[in-house]
Amino acid sequence: MRKLRVFESISIDGYFAATSGDISWAHAGRADADFGEWISENAGKGSALLFGRKTYQMMEAFWRTPGAARQMPNVAKGMNAATKYVASRTLEPTWNNSHLLAAELLSAVRELKAGDGPDITVLGSGSVAAQLGAARLVDEYQFVIIPVALGGGRTVFTKGCELRLLEQRVFRCGNVAVTYAAAT
Repeated sequence: MRKLRVFESISIDGYFAATSGDISWAHAGRADADFGEWISENAGKGSALLFGRKTYQMMEAFWRTPGAARQMPNVAKGMNAATKYVASRTLEPTWNNSHLLAAELLSAVRELKAGDGPDITVLGSGSVAAQLGAARLVDEYQFVIIPVALGGGRTVFTKGCELRLLEQRVFRCGNVAVTYAAAT
């Protein structure tokens, strides 16, 4: 059975997006060489990717460009080569190796998890991650905690969400990467 992991950048108070929907705070100057190396290694783990429509469109618009290949060549190569699943009722995916989930989200993900292939990572796509978490389909959560407090916004957490710490890493830039197993 394939594992389902959620990878999300969150504020120190637990939000993936500000109340306005803004996510620029997650990428505003918070990086160092160690963090960049960790991102590159993490992206190269060979998972299939699962996106909601909005995140898919943002990722496709960036990772297919020559600029992405110059900025983060290993990540761009991995993103373009990865199998990508898209949860959308309106989008026809055009990025290479992309597949539209034909069924309703929860049943489609149950089917993917039961099938053969690499593990699956929900990348960003906070509302998709929240739905899958509420349905207890998520095996692991990997968060990059950005040392910014938003004071409100959108979260992947549902009431009663319990997690068990698996690993953590602190970076000089102040970001903290944590991996949790979903409590069963």
